[in-house]
Amino acid sequence: MARRHSRQDPYGELDREAEAPAAPVLCWLCGRPTGKTIIWHHPVPKSRGGRDVVPMHAICQQALTTNFTNAELQRHGMDVEALLANPNVRKFVDWVAKKDPDFTASTAKKQR
Repeated sequence: MARRHSRQDPYGELDREAEAPAAPVLCWLCGRPTGKTIIWHHPVPKSRGGRDVVPMHAICQQALTTNFTNAELQRHGMDVEALLANPNVRKFVDWVAKKDPDFTASTAKKQR
């Protein structure tokens, strides 16, 4: 009886060209593709009952926690447009839009 698969290619007839590369994961705040590190952020803090998570850059998460309290994040919820209405966050997103996906830097201290 003949072999069903060749020794060199045990998976035989799989079409390797049909496998599309995975789509890049986009940051919830800035909309840029994430790099090697993806932070899974709770837009509504867990301490305030948040369960949903969204992918973000580490620097974008730092910008949110710098500019908003947990109570403010709870009020905004999953509404990214309301967060972008803050002038500090809008300025940050416009600035970081030109950076590499794996770009990191320290952000300003909390403004409270």
